[in-house]
Amino acid sequence: MIDISVKDLVKSYDVDENLLDGLTFDVNEGERVAILGRNGAGKTTLFRILTGEIGYDSGEIRIAAGRRMGLISQIPNYPEAYTVEDVLRTAFRELEALRRKLQALEAQMTGDDSPALLRQYDELSARFAAGGGYETDVETDKTCNGLGIPADMRARRFSELSGGEKTRVNLARLLLEKTDILLLDEPTNHLDLKSVEWLEAYLLRFKGTVLTISHDRYFLDRVVQRVIELRGGKAEFYSGNYSFYVQEKEARYQLQLRQYEQEQAKLKQLGYTLERMKGWGINNRTLYRRAMSIQHRMERIEKTERPTKERTLSVRFAEKEFHGDEVLSIRGLSKKFGDRTLFSDVELLVEGGQRIAFLGDNGTGKSTFLKILLGEEAPTAGRLRFGPSVRTAYLPQIIRFAHPERSLLDTMLYEKNCSTQEARDRLGAFLFQGEDVFKPVASLSGGEQSRLRLCMLMDEKINFLILDEPTNHLDIASREWIEAALDDYEGTLLFVSHDRYFVDRFATRVWELREEKIFDYPFGYEKYRAIRERELQQAPPPAAPVKEKKPPRVRTPGGTKELEKQVARLEREIEKQEAAVAACDEAIAASASDYQALAAAMAEKEQAEAVLADLYGRWEAASEELEARS
Repeated sequence: MIDISVKDLVKSYDVDENLLDGLTFDVNEGERVAILGRNGAGKTTLFRILTGEIGYDSGEIRIAAGRRMGLISQIPNYPEAYTVEDVLRTAFRELEALRRKLQALEAQMTGDDSPALLRQYDELSARFAAGGGYETDVETDKTCNGLGIPADMRARRFSELSGGEKTRVNLARLLLEKTDILLLDEPTNHLDLKSVEWLEAYLLRFKGTVLTISHDRYFLDRVVQRVIELRGGKAEFYSGNYSFYVQEKEARYQLQLRQYEQEQAKLKQLGYTLERMKGWGINNRTLYRRAMSIQHRMERIEKTERPTKERTLSVRFAEKEFHGDEVLSIRGLSKKFGDRTLFSDVELLVEGGQRIAFLGDNGTGKSTFLKILLGEEAPTAGRLRFGPSVRTAYLPQIIRFAHPERSLLDTMLYEKNCSTQEARDRLGAFLFQGEDVFKPVASLSGGEQSRLRLCMLMDEKINFLILDEPTNHLDIASREWIEAALDDYEGTLLFVSHDRYFVDRFATRVWELREEKIFDYPFGYEKYRAIRERELQQAPPPAAPVKEKKPPRVRTPGGTKELEKQVARLEREIEKQEAAVAACDEAIAASASDYQALAAAMAEKEQAEAVLADLYGRWEAASEELEARS
């Protein structure tokens, strides 16, 4: 079944050029598809058209009947007094309406126990249970825990949240709505690693259709099954994840380049023959006709367009020679803010050439730790010592320039004290060419500003580079430019990043800040992940919270006959649910060697046990009432 069908879609913001120019594609039910393309290719515009937020010039869009669509980039307006909890509860509007109808029927049934009324109550009860009405609290808690929305945030007013917090809450609301088609525009922005991994696990279990725009390559590799790239207003299709897309795109480029070169060689040879035939055919009609035949043949040859590639960086850091093995020694380092401890008794040694990824949940103190290393913040206790020949450079998460009104060229001339030609050469190496060098720095995108700052660091002869979220909010091309600049860097690298693709590519050592300690893992990201997963599986499960409130008692007026039916029905449901829990146990046992399948099976069991516990509570309440009336 096709969930989304787009045919010959045209959208233009400019009279002379169409942003979407005959875009055509289909998305089948249950597919997880990435929408890729350079900034300005029309990805977000496509999403806004699909949701009906904006119109289009021509073409046809069809969404399967009865399918509900949700877009994460849109944050609805809520009443000023709404808390985060109120926003989350809007996901259950239909269930709340059913609950109110059930309560009204219960009140009506106190004086009327007619069979018709009881049948209506049973039908609504079944719809309420089937829709997950008894699991809304459990589902909300699980989703909030997974996306890092703590209880204190749920009590705050939604209007007081930051943009990133609102995005997280809106994502939680959208997931709780059980939407059939999810449109996710940069869903991993503002999420820490734990939340991103939870979201991935959720999407892998999700039965509906997913379209996502994302610059998180690791996320794309794990989640999507197909890639649609927007290029020149049209769609190019790749039947695999991001890594497949990269390889297939390069293979297509090489194939098209070979075809182009072969055609050009053939046309060149025919052109040479044509000129000779024309010369010989001045006094020879046969040779002249043959020349005209060759010319017609050349005109009929289908011309392959010369393929183009994105410009790439070709630069190296001007590294300072390093003497000695010790780059940084940290002894007994601690940092507190009032009664809150970020980290304590940190003991670490950094040696030359190491590439260290510094990981941890948002708010644990990673940026504070970097500020201490840079001398911008004083530690509460402990000391740190740099090697005598260490020269440090820092690329912050938010790039700022002292004079953003200056052009790129003037910024280089003033701050690097170099000649105009040297400045243009350095800027050119970082793809700032031609008239680009006269743009004001303030007009640059985030990725371009990061590139400019890297350009300015390149000649400083450094051997210890510290990066704070170097790829945050950058498109894939900008991330690859920064990675290209780091590829040949042989000095020591310490970086904070939530970009797992970047971490996996560069880290030879991992520090993780958690539980007020920094845990040191002397190997790359994949091995770190495997060990952390094993540690989490072996850890004892947290104690289940004691719930003070009992499940609502089902009150059925009249004699015991209807209560007996209700108890019997609940017993049948309990029997089925116990079988479902047992099936989950078998799935867990079968998935012992497959982490993803194991995580999915454990999550399914948790949900099945929650439903079973609720059924036990309702059966107990009904049985007590039946016993009291007997």
